[in-house]
Amino acid sequence: MVLSSLSDSELIRLYIGENEKAFEVLLKRYKNQVYKFIYLKVKDVDLANDIFQESFIKVVQNIKAGKYNEEGKFLPWATRIAQNLVIDYYRKQSKVRIFSERNSFNEDFGIFQRIACEDKNYLQKKSTEELEEQLVNLLHHLPKVQREIVQMRIFHDLSFKEIAESEKISINTALGRMRYALINLRKLLEENEIVTHFA
Repeated sequence: MVLSSLSDSELIRLYIGENEKAFEVLLKRYKNQVYKFIYLKVKDVDLANDIFQESFIKVVQNIKAGKYNEEGKFLPWATRIAQNLVIDYYRKQSKVRIFSERNSFNEDFGIFQRIACEDKNYLQKKSTEELEEQLVNLLHHLPKVQREIVQMRIFHDLSFKEIAESEKISINTALGRMRYALINLRKLLEENEIVTHFA
């Protein structure tokens, strides 16, 4: 049996069955993409390596604990783990990513913009951290097609052209889905009485 020809789900099943080589194939298959994602967020080689290693430690722990249920979608699942670790890092550094509707269609600017807040007092820092966490959690309440568009923009740093090609849709459709996602996020913010002070 040639492991490299197997699907992600098949490799994970083999790994759960104590086939360590199966995980090595998964790691080799996706390590460059996950590392690139992390590096684009932190812009530091050593830090990116540390978070990458921690990400795959958590991947292993979650698989062993039976927490993988993504129906074969291993890369988005592994990337979410890496994303959470990046967020944790910036939270510890008193830095956050803030939702900005104005900049969401700018290809050079992510939906979550990192800002420093070293000059804020403790209460301000805690409030900003809670806002960041609430915004990330709200993404899970979006319709699937809208959530996927936002995740591709945030988690994978894809341009709208790349998203359109990946999803086999027009760029206008991709932009439309993003626009509706932002509208729905703003409604969710209002329904949950979350005040952002951002346009």
